[in-house]
Amino acid sequence: MTAERLVFAGTPEFAAIHLQGLLAAGRVPVAVYTQPDRPAGRGKKLTASPVKALAEAHGIPVLQPTSLRSTEAEAELAALAPDLLIVVAYGLILPRAILDVPTHGCINVHASMLPRRRGGAPIQRAIEAGDSQTGTTIMQMEAGLDTGPMLDTASIDIDSDMTAAVLHDALAERGVPLLISVLDNLADCLASAEQQDDARATYAAKIEKAEAKVDWCLSAEVLDRRIRAFNPFPVCWTLLGDQRIKVWAAVPVTTDTTAAPGTILEASEQGLLVACGEGALRLTRLQLPGGKPLAVSELLRARRDMLAAGERFGPELGS
Repeated sequence: MTAERLVFAGTPEFAAIHLQGLLAAGRVPVAVYTQPDRPAGRGKKLTASPVKALAEAHGIPVLQPTSLRSTEAEAELAALAPDLLIVVAYGLILPRAILDVPTHGCINVHASMLPRRRGGAPIQRAIEAGDSQTGTTIMQMEAGLDTGPMLDTASIDIDSDMTAAVLHDALAERGVPLLISVLDNLADCLASAEQQDDARATYAAKIEKAEAKVDWCLSAEVLDRRIRAFNPFPVCWTLLGDQRIKVWAAVPVTTDTTAAPGTILEASEQGLLVACGEGALRLTRLQLPGGKPLAVSELLRARRDMLAAGERFGPELGS
């Protein structure tokens, strides 16, 4: 069994890395599906997705339907006569009619060890939850959300200082050779596909911007994981007076303090030590309104009064 006519569907950088891997391996898709151009930047200019930009650079036809739930979309895919549809972080639901078009069906590259972390934010939720390990799963797609039989997996450890950005890149690097291996051994992989154990499934819900507000009443350990999970998006933030400050990096510190959560205990070249509901966080990289992310040691040279010990982040604690 071979899949000579491939169609690729994906949108963000994670997907573009896998498309680049296919191109490098000589497996050029006959077409690429990606989401419609979106407004981006301060000027809200319509911007192509990373997948579209890469496909156009290699002369690959690009399709950008707003939905696949129509007979027109089904006919458009059928006209491509695909042997296999490869889906990586596409962002649109594939109805049964679409899944049935390719000769060998559709496969998906998912950034978790399924059935753990099904859903739209497996990388962020794994870090936020304190998982020690995650990985990449190649699965055969079916109508359910990330429920299809698994064709192959590759695991990776989550280090204690990993951000979502770092883990994203590590999983993409691991996923590309895994995808190529599955394509090279497609018949065997499909024949030996392993059904998921639904009883072990967990769900990785999409990240909401409101989750990024720092609740200093939480423990330093929980906040550290959340700060790393939401870097580079949506980035955790807190208030100091009327200033909205983004928190890009922090280190949990075990300490006993009676200070109210959010209180700056110490301001030094090593960072801002801030009381939490349990323990403290040493904030090491912050971004002030209108500025760029900077080491706290740099910020203290210009804003030491603002970031002095005794000042308190807040004010809406617990919200």
